[in-house]
Amino acid sequence: MISKTTKIAVIGAGSWGTALASTFSGNGNQVMLWGHNANDVDEINRSHHNSRYLKDALLDDKLQASTDLAAALNGAEIVLFVVPTVAIREVAREVGKLLSLTAPDAFFGHAIKGIEVDSNKRISQMICEEMPLLNESDLFFISGPSHAESVIRHAITLVAVASANKGNAQKVQQALSNSFFRVYTNSDLPGSEYAAALKNVLAIAGGILQGLGMADNTQAALITRGLAEMRRLGIALGGQSATFDGLAGLGDLIVTATSANSRNFRAGVALAGNKNIEQVQKEMGMVIEGVRTAKAVDQLSKNNKISMPISQSVYKILYENAKIEDVVADLMNRPLISEE
Repeated sequence: MISKTTKIAVIGAGSWGTALASTFSGNGNQVMLWGHNANDVDEINRSHHNSRYLKDALLDDKLQASTDLAAALNGAEIVLFVVPTVAIREVAREVGKLLSLTAPDAFFGHAIKGIEVDSNKRISQMICEEMPLLNESDLFFISGPSHAESVIRHAITLVAVASANKGNAQKVQQALSNSFFRVYTNSDLPGSEYAAALKNVLAIAGGILQGLGMADNTQAALITRGLAEMRRLGIALGGQSATFDGLAGLGDLIVTATSANSRNFRAGVALAGNKNIEQVQKEMGMVIEGVRTAKAVDQLSKNNKISMPISQSVYKILYENAKIEDVVADLMNRPLISEE
């Protein structure tokens, strides 16, 4: 499916960044993966593994990694950010300083699923603030039901790349698609970013239900009513309704709210087992994006007067020490309303 070899810089060597970099590389592209941890980078180059994030999964043997940001960017045609939300401003600022010398003709995107607390900015907005020469209309965003642990083992996976720039989206589509990884395009960058972030909060709720031993009925209700919350807020903030029915919305919500491969889901399970969020984060040792996003979503829903009872309940459990059984009772005893 690839028309030509593309030089790609993937910025962030966590599980998702590594899986995407390996997929790009396996498709014949020239890929440099940047990571800040020298041990991880050395292991990728030496034995084609990133065991800290992807256990014993074998990476593409042509994938190269570096701790040198300038070297990773050098000559790149596509630059993809895959760092935690809390790190994107700092990393984008550093990339911006190097851009004119390393990758002046590159176009940029990300695969980060979060919203900044307090500013309530989307990732694309944050990147553009730190790299003022970029236009948000040219950025792209990769999302969809795609756990890194499955992608790296070549499980059949479908994702969407969102961008107002159709040409950029199609270039990413061509570079990333193969026999097991199929990429669609859509033009709704804001809606896709909101959907990806909001579903992480609902995935914590999904894990809580699993930890409580709730039935399939309950999980289905969470996904259905959670999707309604995502859509309400997303549309109010400029997203398109159809996006929430697609891979970036419903697809990603289903897999994240039901799978143990999801850190957010696992966090919810642990919370249901009477652990507090500080314990959960320490034991997991990786960023749980839904935790901070829950605070941003609570702010957004209140500021925009959008009803989001499930997401706000997760916020109460995480930040107000609300008891899970009390939160569930409150949700079930809300005034009866129309489904619309």
